[in-house]
Amino acid sequence: MKKVLFVQVAALAAGLATPVLAADLPMKTEVPVVAVFSWTGCYLGGHVGGGRATKDMTDPVQLVQDTLNGPGTTTGVTTVTTSPTGAVIGGEIGCDYQFAGNAVIGIEGTASGTTMKASSLVGLPFTGQAALVQANNDFLASVTGRIGYAFNNVLVYARGGVAVAGDKYDVSGGDFNGGGPFHFQGADNRYGWVAGGGVDWAFTRHWSMNVEYNYYGFGNGNILMTDQFSGATGVVNVKQSVQVIKVGLNFHIWGAGW
Repeated sequence: MKKVLFVQVAALAAGLATPVLAADLPMKTEVPVVAVFSWTGCYLGGHVGGGRATKDMTDPVQLVQDTLNGPGTTTGVTTVTTSPTGAVIGGEIGCDYQFAGNAVIGIEGTASGTTMKASSLVGLPFTGQAALVQANNDFLASVTGRIGYAFNNVLVYARGGVAVAGDKYDVSGGDFNGGGPFHFQGADNRYGWVAGGGVDWAFTRHWSMNVEYNYYGFGNGNILMTDQFSGATGVVNVKQSVQVIKVGLNFHIWGAGW
């Protein structure tokens, strides 16, 4: 009887001790789950940077001499190169889709105003004087596709598509052969292509910053030039390209977690 009573008391003591021992054991730490950033969604933002253009104008000498003095005044062909530089500022809007892996595809539209301009002097053999040739780039716009590879919240990408540039040209000078000053002006909206790439870094769920380089090719095109004093008109040919480096800040919407 005493033996049975001892066994019962021992079992009761062990049962009472179990919760106490369990309370002394360390709690299992939960490992936090870090959410992987997704580039799927749309965004809008702005950018600022700098640009440099190369514009080869053919033939401003013939434009002035043959227009103001008559066809055949000019012999040979003259090409004047100007390299406008300046600031670029504008905005963009686009959408991306990230596949189950890390591949990302998207589309983006951009528009930028620029301050790029430059001038160069060219001699006029008929009079022994010179003309001032000036080229301005007023805006750049593009619609491009982009493809990239995501390293979580960092996206390395390339982009390419169609582009348009808004340009203005001036060829001016003093008295031409006793006929007074001249000032030929022309404007051009030139369509072409753009290719480039960059790195985009999402530093929060809804904000990202990118650095990007783009090369614009606009080929050759004729531009009608009109003298603001005499009303006479002539044509020059301009071949041009533009390079831009910019930094952008974008706000992401309609993405995961919005």
